[in-house]
Amino acid sequence: MERVRDALAALDHPERDYPALHVAGTNGKGSTCAFVARALEAAGHRVGLYTSPHLVRVNERIRVRGEDIPDGVFGQRILEVLERYPSALSDPMTYFEFGTVVALWHFSRERVDVAVLETGLGGRLDATTAANPVVTCVTPVSFDHMEYLGHTLREIAGEKAGIFKPGVPGVLSRQEPEALDALLRRAEQLAVPVQVEGRDFGIVPGADGALSYRGSAWSLDGLTLALRGPYQHQNAAVALACLEALQARGVRVTPEAAREGLATARWPGRLEEVSQGPTVVVDGAHNPAGVAVLLEALDSLYAGRPLHLVFGVVADKDRGPMMRALFPLAASVHLTPLDTPRSLAPERYLAEARILCSRVVAHSSLEEALAGASADAVGRPDGVVLATGSLFLVGAVKRWVDRSLGAMRYQQ
Repeated sequence: MERVRDALAALDHPERDYPALHVAGTNGKGSTCAFVARALEAAGHRVGLYTSPHLVRVNERIRVRGEDIPDGVFGQRILEVLERYPSALSDPMTYFEFGTVVALWHFSRERVDVAVLETGLGGRLDATTAANPVVTCVTPVSFDHMEYLGHTLREIAGEKAGIFKPGVPGVLSRQEPEALDALLRRAEQLAVPVQVEGRDFGIVPGADGALSYRGSAWSLDGLTLALRGPYQHQNAAVALACLEALQARGVRVTPEAAREGLATARWPGRLEEVSQGPTVVVDGAHNPAGVAVLLEALDSLYAGRPLHLVFGVVADKDRGPMMRALFPLAASVHLTPLDTPRSLAPERYLAEARILCSRVVAHSSLEEALAGASADAVGRPDGVVLATGSLFLVGAVKRWVDRSLGAMRYQQ
């Protein structure tokens, strides 16, 4: 963190040039940020959005007005940071720290009206904590990255609460009691006024599928969401509460812009259909809580359709609960390695998988796994291929789809 602060000081504190929303949490951060950013754009703002990790290209992490930072501008911003803070070469920051400094600098140079910033890991020691938020937010806290954040929900929530700033309003999603207690205790210590989902705001689904929101300032009916899955109801509610809080802090936004933002937001890699014939869906669920909400969405969107899993996982993830939740529901499971040194080889957990599903195949490549799952899906009416277990996998599948479509266009 000291290197990040030193770099920002050398850049004359670009993070102070615009108000920001700072979002932490285990699941739902990206979708919440996407809803908020799109609503602010609908309100006429020039919005900077910083998220991680990227799926296909690193440029995705830094966006202004919904557009990834162009390659040439990205290179220029990196050089500008190094020119003003040459210590970055002799005392290097981490990859994420340096990317955060470049993002905050880029948003200043682009004269954004407001920024939406997603933490990378935790909160207390995260590089984004150097930002200048006027509102903070914590989405659902669950077990992930325990080697860094702690082994209880109280410890993990305490790390997430590290984004709180004295007196700066906070928005909390619905939480497990242990996590909520830790968050509220820290908020009280810092005199942070908080809005809590279920107590101060929430979304209620209507019989016709439309949604209603009740918050501290807004009451909205007939809402529709561009992002699919029942779990997006919570992300939308939290986003709306953040927008209410931003409005109260002087950021111009209207209920009408919020409504448009929910209806038009995009967030790749979450229940995203990337191909048809057969239907291929990617979802970035990579921890037990993420898989739980994925299962709820699958039941809502693909009930009764045979499921053919392409599954890959990194070695340090808690794969057991994910496998036990997903594999018994699948008609077939295709295990794939990931393109990262952290990948767990399929052979390492093939025996575990075969206890949970009658048809499990270990593949040596993603292309092979997708071909196998697609062949199984085509052989069954309405078969669905679902690739999940890691964001590395989601990005790889999206790259594979892009290459396949490019080859088809070339042949035509």
